[in-house]
Amino acid sequence: MPLAALDAALLRPTPWSGVAWLPRAVAEFLYFGIKEARACLFAGLFFAAIFLVPRAGVLGLPRYDVLLLIALAIQAFMVWSKLETLDELKAISLFHVVGFALEVYKTSPAIGSWSYPDFAYTKLFGVPLFSGFMYAAVGSYVIQAWRLLDVRIRHHPPYWLATLVAVAIYANFFTHHYIGDYRWYIAACALGVYARTTVVFRPLDRDRRMPMLLAFVLIGFFIWLAENFSTFFGIWQYPDQIGAWSTVHVGKWSSWSLLVVMTFTIVAHLKHIKASIHVPD
Repeated sequence: MPLAALDAALLRPTPWSGVAWLPRAVAEFLYFGIKEARACLFAGLFFAAIFLVPRAGVLGLPRYDVLLLIALAIQAFMVWSKLETLDELKAISLFHVVGFALEVYKTSPAIGSWSYPDFAYTKLFGVPLFSGFMYAAVGSYVIQAWRLLDVRIRHHPPYWLATLVAVAIYANFFTHHYIGDYRWYIAACALGVYARTTVVFRPLDRDRRMPMLLAFVLIGFFIWLAENFSTFFGIWQYPDQIGAWSTVHVGKWSSWSLLVVMTFTIVAHLKHIKASIHVPD
């Protein structure tokens, strides 16, 4: 089924007749799962490439370079097919830049938090250029899910305050190597800022609600799972994975959840998305 037709079917005000016989809870869960999978189109295709491209590369081209070409092709397709607008592409490009800057810092010899062990022609400062697309994939998911699930936000904090928390989260990824890790203090601030914030979404034909903080944690968990798969396939390595692979420390879950807060803040500044966000006076 063409993606445009699939999206139209998922967004119909009445459910597909094929699920009419199912209990409502099951039908809603099915629709929710399909919409979530569809929202993960960019991430799904990109991580499928990570798993399928052999470590030796393709036709003499190193794996990291092949992944960059695939990521660029996926992004071009998303815009060409109008699944993403140019404004959304600008936000996703910002995720790419922000993520790549973090990668350069974290993989530098002075820090060495993780490394990209394979050769590539498209490495810059020791980081393959495709790496920024892993962060862009998170932004793409949030944008797509917002539309497909008809997301609305109630009691969003003032934009200046949300931006301040997001900047603090990003800065801590850099500064904690020198002045201490204030992750949990910042998390406590985010907890207070978003304590009343609610996500309203529509899996099928009725609105459902969940705390915004729960959404951050759940998305962070699935990113942590994807990170485990990526390190298992040797895309990058943490120092304790060089001899033999081991599960990524569960503490990274909190880091990814905080990164989702930052991602959400960037997305929330898009003009057409602001229209569905309620900020109390």
